[in-house]
Amino acid sequence: MPIRVGYSRSFVALAVCAAALAAPVVGVPAQAAPGRGATAREAVVVRGLSLPRTGFEESGGERWTSRPEERRFLSAVDRASDRMSLRTIGTTGQGRPVRLVRIGGDRPTANVMLLICSQHGDEPSGREACLTTIRDLATADDAVTRRFLDRTTVLVVPTANPDGRAADTRGNADGVDINRDHIALRTAEGRAMAALIRDQRPDVIYDLHEYGATPGYYDKELLSLWPRNLNAHPTVYREAHTLSETYVRPAAHDAGFSSGVYGIWTDPVTGEPVKQVAGDGQERILRNTAGIKHSVGLLVETRADPLTDAEKQDPALNNRRRVRAQLAALDGAYDYVGERRGRIESATGAARLAGFADRGPVYLAGADNAPATPGETLEDPPCGYRLSAAQYADVKDELMLHGVVSRPVAPGDGHGAIVPLRQSQRDLVPLLLDERAAYHLVSGQPLTAC
Repeated sequence: MPIRVGYSRSFVALAVCAAALAAPVVGVPAQAAPGRGATAREAVVVRGLSLPRTGFEESGGERWTSRPEERRFLSAVDRASDRMSLRTIGTTGQGRPVRLVRIGGDRPTANVMLLICSQHGDEPSGREACLTTIRDLATADDAVTRRFLDRTTVLVVPTANPDGRAADTRGNADGVDINRDHIALRTAEGRAMAALIRDQRPDVIYDLHEYGATPGYYDKELLSLWPRNLNAHPTVYREAHTLSETYVRPAAHDAGFSSGVYGIWTDPVTGEPVKQVAGDGQERILRNTAGIKHSVGLLVETRADPLTDAEKQDPALNNRRRVRAQLAALDGAYDYVGERRGRIESATGAARLAGFADRGPVYLAGADNAPATPGETLEDPPCGYRLSAAQYADVKDELMLHGVVSRPVAPGDGHGAIVPLRQSQRDLVPLLLDERAAYHLVSGQPLTAC
């Protein structure tokens, strides 16, 4: 039976819609289900308890939740729940904490699902969806949710770019786009994400964003995209494509939202692809990094522009529609994890072991819809890369954050280190150390014998 995590939709209906959504409610006690007359500012009630609401909910979508409100909200949910924990995993350049919420059991066999919200500080709808989802998962008391969380650990970074959110800017305090820093790891935010992925090894990484539309060609209410990078293991690639096309986009359609593939303009008459304007295979982008690191990665984007004259006149209508679209897509992602957990574990497990066989090409460029050229393909990769002492000192912390294994060279052999390809992160190594890779950290010496 599909796991339809309907409490996400029902809570947002209660909190931010003038009339409740008509979607069926699963996982919410009867007293929490919104009626037809639910108003924008009614309290969220579960088990007779009034639960905290976000600033977005309190205002009926007229404003986004502030950082102090987020802090108070998360602390209140933490106090109300025995299945949630909250900790800081990094500190930004301006001293703001990057916080991680953990919900669910600690079983070794549990799937791990990671939600990364608001990497771009001026794209707030995903963050609002993540905040209410935290509350809904942490406090729901039904059997379906308990079973889901018994077999799933949900990790949420509600604000991955706190400085950018505070300033309402795409980049962080230094103007850096942290979604282009998942290879170099020059930002505190990027380093926090890398350490989290290394330590938790999420099976699914779900990245929430927003985009600006080009009417007629690129204007769906929700877009999604899997890892296009050619180094994503085939099993992980197939699962990510399934997550997008069989679960997330259909869930959006079921909730009444139009959807498409991120980065592709389509002809308004025929619906055929016209050109690609974004969404390539760059390894430094999180959805691609996720695939390379053996997680089922997905980028989800909601349309930020107003759809109607009513939304232009009342920004709260636009804001609420954006958050509802994010929640609908999240419902699809939860169904995916609930229905395919065995296949997901098999896919990520096979990908993590494949590197130890040290076989097959490594691609320095290209994408699933743009094959790599011979010059961009290491058909017979080296067995590893030699780094000088200075090079190793420069990048050893980044290698460690990526979970890449290196072997220091004995002093008699000139110091430095050897980074072998025979390891779980095999395909990542050349992207970090080969001088032909677009975003390499240093130019290591390719070795034919390790």
